[in-house]
Amino acid sequence: MLKDLFNKKKKYASIPSEQSKVDIPEGLMKKCDNCYKIFYRKELYNNLNVCPNCGHHHQLNAWERIDSLFDADSFVEWDQGMITANPLDFPDYEKKMESDRSKTGLNEAVVTGKGTIDGQATAFAVMDARFRMGSMGSVVGEKIARAIEKARKESLPFIIFTASGGARMQEGVLSLMQMTKTSVAISRFSKSGGLMISIMTHPTTGGVSASFASLGDYNFAEPGALIGFAGRRIIEQTIREKLPDDFQTAEFQLKHGQLDQVIHRQDMKYVLGTLLKMHQKGGTPK
Repeated sequence: MLKDLFNKKKKYASIPSEQSKVDIPEGLMKKCDNCYKIFYRKELYNNLNVCPNCGHHHQLNAWERIDSLFDADSFVEWDQGMITANPLDFPDYEKKMESDRSKTGLNEAVVTGKGTIDGQATAFAVMDARFRMGSMGSVVGEKIARAIEKARKESLPFIIFTASGGARMQEGVLSLMQMTKTSVAISRFSKSGGLMISIMTHPTTGGVSASFASLGDYNFAEPGALIGFAGRRIIEQTIREKLPDDFQTAEFQLKHGQLDQVIHRQDMKYVLGTLLKMHQKGGTPK
């Protein structure tokens, strides 16, 4: 069953035809970061922000991710109003947070809640790299831990999409404590029989990769995602060796047994919906 699930034939958008040179309003077009071809933003959006030419996965924000996965009008957000303080009196931290709230429309770097995917109820968390680079502060850790606890109490599976530069430096050791907090919540959830699915997107690094991102019953990733703890340059300087070109990519991690599968974004809803049906008590996928 799983072999068929992961080998499902993919249907990608066709390559667009050449456009004549005309005056184009600013913001209408977007250049692919990988192959440098130019597309209409709407075309990329309709293709889930995946390049129709080379398959490069551009980032999705939290609500784009939710809209791409959940059944219409089924998602209910949790803990929306939680906002971090400035526990270490870090200079200009409040101003930077307010700027990110204004820019993203989010109060923090993670959105949590519950909804249905192909009719299957699940708890959910998705990180947004636009907000402080998706860094893990005390509120991010608290929201994720609360979501896991609610999933346990309501007997729901838990799915998380990670995208983070690591622990948030402005909160010092308080941000590092979130690694333990979330890991303990996952341990309690797992011992109660809960199902956790983790999907690592670009980038998933630092304390996030070393804690809750890697603790799923299924650990997946999107193609080309950067996944690792320390940076490439630091590792090369430490071990005094040149690392492979694909080091810390999702494909490298899969080849070395750190992931269960790399899943194209267009297949994600099908895979998650099927897994939820497989693990439903007494349920079988149709």
